[in-house]
Amino acid sequence: MTVETRWLVYPDGEKQETERLLSMNELVDMNGFPLSLPPATDRMIAYRVYKVRRLEERGSLDVLFYLELVPAWELRSMM
Repeated sequence: MTVETRWLVYPDGEKQETERLLSMNELVDMNGFPLSLPPATDRMIAYRVYKVRRLEERGSLDVLFYLELVPAWELRSMM
């Protein structure tokens, strides 16, 4: 039996477990929930998934979703 755990990896190296399965280039909030487009404001903290990594060991699978901070000017351009 393999136990799968999913992790959000923030730009500062902090990790947070999540239940969601994210995709590349998906925009998410601080807790890993998807953002609706266009964003309501450019004054929010938003992240983009830029890398997905799978670490398999005996009996466990860790899926790491690496996040990058989306700058305000980029959010503004989506409005």
